[in-house]
Amino acid sequence: MHSKTAFEVLSQARRIVVKVGSSLVTDEGRGLDAQAIGDWCRQMATLRQSGHELIMVSSGAIAEGMKRLGWTSRPSAIHELQAAAAVGQMGLVQVYESRLRELGVGSAQVLLTHADLADRERYLNARSTLLTLLQLGVVPVINENDTVVTDEIKFGDNDTLGALVANLVDADLLIILTDQQGLYTADPRKDPAATFVHEAQAGDPALEAMAGGAGSSIGRGGMITKILAAKRAAGSGASTVIAWGREPDALLRLAAGERIGTALMAQTAKNQARKQWMADHLQLRGSVEIDAGAAAKLRDEGKSLLPVGMTGVQGEFARGDVIAVRDSQGLEIARGLANYSSAEARLICRKASSDFEKLLGYTGEPEMVHRTNLVLSR
Repeated sequence: MHSKTAFEVLSQARRIVVKVGSSLVTDEGRGLDAQAIGDWCRQMATLRQSGHELIMVSSGAIAEGMKRLGWTSRPSAIHELQAAAAVGQMGLVQVYESRLRELGVGSAQVLLTHADLADRERYLNARSTLLTLLQLGVVPVINENDTVVTDEIKFGDNDTLGALVANLVDADLLIILTDQQGLYTADPRKDPAATFVHEAQAGDPALEAMAGGAGSSIGRGGMITKILAAKRAAGSGASTVIAWGREPDALLRLAAGERIGTALMAQTAKNQARKQWMADHLQLRGSVEIDAGAAAKLRDEGKSLLPVGMTGVQGEFARGDVIAVRDSQGLEIARGLANYSSAEARLICRKASSDFEKLLGYTGEPEMVHRTNLVLSR
C-alpha cells in the first residue's frame, strides 16, 4: 500500500477557506469578472452539497471601485483608495450573492479588520458568527474592511486575511487562487532552470527565498505573501494550496485529491495546534471553580463547560480572555476562552441557560467555555 500524497491527504479536508486575488476577480482590472466568480460559486455549491463547509475571502473591491469611478490608474492617496473600496464593495458582494442564490446557496457579507482578530472579544464574536453561518449552510464572503483600515491597501492582497480566517474557524485547508500556477524554485520568467514545487512543508525558510518576486499591478501581494500566509495558517493546523485561479474546476479537483498547484502542508494536527496555543497562553485573567459533575463531563465526556456546573468565579476577565477551570480542590483541570465576563459569570453561576436573559438582559451562548475553545490540563 503506497503512502498518501499531500493532495490525497488534503482531499479529506471538510472546512475550506478559498481566497481569490484582485487580478482574478477583476480580470486584471477590467472590472468584476462575473463569469469567473460564477464558476467559483458553482464549485463551492457543489462542494457544499457533498458535506464541505466553504468560506470565500475575496479581494477586488478597490479594483471594481476604480472601474465604477472611471479611474484608469490606482491612486496613491489612502482616502481615495478607501473611497474606491466603499464603491467597489457594493458590486463585489452583489455578484457573489446573486450567483450563489441562483445555485440555491445562501451567502453573507463579512467585513473584517486585523484588529477584529487581534482583540480577544471581537475574535470570539467573529468566530461565533462564522461558525453559525457555516452551520446554517451559508457561504460567508469575507473581505478586509478597506473603508476603515489601511493594512491591506498598503501591504497585502488579503493573503494574510485568508490565513487569519483559516485560524479563526479552525479550517482544514486554505486554497489561495492566484494568477500563477503555484510556486517555482525561482522566477520562471527570468530563470529557465526554475522547477515547479508540487509539495513542501509550510514554514520552510527555503520557500521564502524562492518567492522573492513581485505580484501583478492590480493586486499588491506577490508569491511571498502567499508563502507567509501558508506559514501562518499552519500555526492552527491548516494546510495551504496555491493554485492557478483559471484552472478548470480547480476546487472540485483538489477536493478529489488531484495534484494541482503547490501544496504547503501543516506539520501540526489541527486540534493539537489549537490546544497548544491555549495551553501556552501565560496570561490567565481569572478562573472558575466547578463541581464534580461538571468536572466529570469535561474530563470523561469531552463536553463544554456550562454555567450551571460552576460554583465560583475568581479574578476579573472579559469575554474572550483565557481562564482556568478548577475543580473543587482548586486544581486546574482545563483552560479555555470565556464566553462571558467575570461579572456576567458571577450572575449566571449555578444557573440554567433559560435564566440568562432575565439575569443578563440578553441571551448569549449556553456555554461558559465551548468544548472547541477548551483544553484539558496535562
